[in-house]
Amino acid sequence: MDIGSKIRAVRKKKQMTIAQMCEETGLSKGFISNIENNHTSPSINTLQMIAGVLDVPLAYFFLEKKQHMRVIRKEARNKTIFKEKDMLIEHINFTGGLRMVQVELPPGGSNGEGHAHEGEEIHLVLEGTVLAEQGEDSFTLQAGDSFSWNASVPHLVKNIGDTPATILIAITTETDKQTEDII
Repeated sequence: MDIGSKIRAVRKKKQMTIAQMCEETGLSKGFISNIENNHTSPSINTLQMIAGVLDVPLAYFFLEKKQHMRVIRKEARNKTIFKEKDMLIEHINFTGGLRMVQVELPPGGSNGEGHAHEGEEIHLVLEGTVLAEQGEDSFTLQAGDSFSWNASVPHLVKNIGDTPATILIAITTETDKQTEDII
């Protein structure tokens, strides 16, 4: 675990010198230098004090690299085309069991009848007019409207407008599920 370099990176990003860190924490320059160079392991109390001075949560120092911020540029998004459902899915980003996708449905296109899977979904209609149905609930939604549901109950999203509909969807799933299995 490379706690020292995380402390150094945050300190430098905040344009704080080691001397300023010493003044704020009461720790010696040599001790802070040893921490930043991973030559010593600070106690939890010391880490808590450093986290407070740097204004970051203590847990940040223990995150693995894969848990840090992930950036996927628009041009690097994976895209999936479902011809049988007549829709395009752009995979925006994911972390753990949370996924975000953008779905484009042509007029008349849908995610299929009686579709269900584990997890929950939140939808934001970006463009177009869609029909969202689940159980006895049925709503017509337009750009700017949002809806959410427990996805284990069969549901349908259908473009009922004359132009393509674009929907941004956040989905919670088991971490090993692929987005294609849940849309």
